[in-house]
Amino acid sequence: MPPIKIPQLRLLSEPVVLKIIDEAKDVLERVGVWIDNDEAVLLLAEHGMPTKPGKRIVKLKLEVVDRALQTVPAHIEIFDRTGNLAMNLIEQNVHFNPGSAALHILDYDTQRPRPANSRDVQQFVHLVDALPSYTAQSTGLIAADVPESISDRYRLYLALQSGKKPVVTGTFSLDGFDVMLAMLTAVRGSATELRQKPLAIFDCCPSPPLKWSNLTCHDLMACARAGVPAELVSMPLTGATSPATLLGALVQLTAENLSGIVIHQLTQPGAPIIFGGSPAAFDMRNGTTPMGAIETMMIDAAYAQIGQQLGLPTHAYMALSDAKQLDTQAGFETGMGAVMAVLAGVNVISGPGMLDFESCQSLEKLIVDNEICGEALRLKSGISARQEFFSEDLYGDIYNGEFFLTSPNTLKLFRLESYFPSSVVSRQNLQEWLAAGATTLLQRAHERVNQILAEHQPEPLPAEVQRELKQIMQTEAKKSGLSHLPTP
Repeated sequence: MPPIKIPQLRLLSEPVVLKIIDEAKDVLERVGVWIDNDEAVLLLAEHGMPTKPGKRIVKLKLEVVDRALQTVPAHIEIFDRTGNLAMNLIEQNVHFNPGSAALHILDYDTQRPRPANSRDVQQFVHLVDALPSYTAQSTGLIAADVPESISDRYRLYLALQSGKKPVVTGTFSLDGFDVMLAMLTAVRGSATELRQKPLAIFDCCPSPPLKWSNLTCHDLMACARAGVPAELVSMPLTGATSPATLLGALVQLTAENLSGIVIHQLTQPGAPIIFGGSPAAFDMRNGTTPMGAIETMMIDAAYAQIGQQLGLPTHAYMALSDAKQLDTQAGFETGMGAVMAVLAGVNVISGPGMLDFESCQSLEKLIVDNEICGEALRLKSGISARQEFFSEDLYGDIYNGEFFLTSPNTLKLFRLESYFPSSVVSRQNLQEWLAAGATTLLQRAHERVNQILAEHQPEPLPAEVQRELKQIMQTEAKKSGLSHLPTP
């Protein structure tokens, strides 16, 4: 039987959602967007939106925006490395993946962040591959032991070798996309098969306010041509790089997303693209971008409504924390974000494992967040009617020894009704907890990290694909003066 009611979070009324969309379109038509990519400027000019000589501000016609929205697909499917469906981005289906791309990892022994290396990246992928609440992995860490010029393709290289799940990724340089596309094609088998069964999502980030860099435009258009799903990551900061009000920031985020959709769909109508972002309610006291602020989460949940109104798959950076360690702040910010994200129906939720304003990943937090996400997903599934009479066991001889614990209904249904976390979450009584060593959450998470790394064996790629990936990566390494790839 279906759930009695799917729980939902709605922060905006439909008239307000429609007004935000109308204002965003008006901003694009009257103010325009700044585009630092000659090909994109020419493409827009060919469709009746020329810019003034020497200028890069292009005003987008309302009818062109509406036409782009008509061709963009409402449904995107993402497949794992073996070709099985992993992510069904439609309606309010939700999927978690770790946040990216962090420069640091929280060292367990020192409890201080340090630059990540190849071994850290490989362990990160290994863990994500084993943790069930994450339907996708991400290139969540940047390895500092390879040249910066190849760090984008190198992290994808390690992700494809050590994990089966699809990858949320992105490029840092103009020559990065083609190399990363070649890797994905090698794993999938051909460009046609990759188009039919996408293996990755590519983040494309406009610069606030209302700007598209040369790199981002290039990647956006390259994704469209290759049929690789693009994920728009708009980043307004309230009062700093966007209007101070939440509604004003929502208008800007919507305008930036719509402008990206226009460029993308004019390049290749019908190509898959995701409405999303990583906004923040700017902290005027500290000059920081708190992703764990309730106002940030409110912007995220609200723009999910806007994307859904437009009929688009959605993305948000949620279920993460600005804390510096795995402490109470890390728990309550991540938990609140995960719950709000699933109730808002965000299709692609990025963020688990992250600390310190998206700059640090933690293997132990990745373990804990798997449990948080698992419980949030249970909430999303709602309360279901699993039998015709809801209270069937109350009709037995309950006063003369017929106990619920031994009921056939209990044995049949209790696993369907409850999410059972791993031993990382303590549900022992006090005496049992003391007898087991009185461990902290951090200690139990670290033990679980070591257990998974020792026991879980990621499914290996075919030998010929491994050789092809290695050859691609070694060629790139030599271009940057690196004679040998690091050994993770």
